[in-house]
Amino acid sequence: MRPKALLGLAIPLACAALFVRLGFWQVSRHKERAAYNAAVAARLAEAPAPFASLPGDSGAVRGRRVTLTGRFRYDLEQVLAARSNGGAPGVHLLTPLEREGSDTLVIVTRGWVFSPDAAGVDRALWREADTVTLSGYASPLLPEGPPPPADPLRPLRSLSQAALAARLGRPVAAAQIVMTSDSAGPAGSVPRRLGVPELSGGPHRSYAIQWFSFALIAVVGGVLLFRRGIVADGARA
Repeated sequence: MRPKALLGLAIPLACAALFVRLGFWQVSRHKERAAYNAAVAARLAEAPAPFASLPGDSGAVRGRRVTLTGRFRYDLEQVLAARSNGGAPGVHLLTPLEREGSDTLVIVTRGWVFSPDAAGVDRALWREADTVTLSGYASPLLPEGPPPPADPLRPLRSLSQAALAARLGRPVAAAQIVMTSDSAGPAGSVPRRLGVPELSGGPHRSYAIQWFSFALIAVVGGVLLFRRGIVADGARA
């Protein structure tokens, strides 16, 4: 048996071993994602707690139901561009909420409103009450990210704690609140509230199937080529 034939078999078998390892890694990622989704779903099912009780760990913040009292700072309101809803273009309204005795603003995503260019909107049309007690769920902000546009009238394209603090000139809490409660605002001035976050399992399961399929193809192909080489050597002999 020639060393070349053995090498030709060893290479696809080594690839198959690598593909199997990657497949099991994706299976592990799928299990981690499922456990994370279960934890978030459990938080969403809990009764709301005061905003001040949120844990410091950002991984344990997402999906926690909270209540919060303060005053909306419409003068500092920001627009998050390119947010679609049912295929319609629009924006999210991000309204800082000022709490008594605290200099740190809490960013409240009040909801979605239609915008033909998915960027511009007359924010004055969507004002609600000034002083509110609201409920919603928490979502952590990235600590760092791209800086906001230099023009303060331009909408934001991405969110981070640092970018918002730079735009507002005030400290910003590490978690934003997606508002789900009703409003005392005038009829027609309430943005469309956002639903609970979609808890997708992600593509890890399908990726795992693909890697296992590649491993099977590598093994079968390598064995067939190896046998073909043996037959060819025998015919020449």
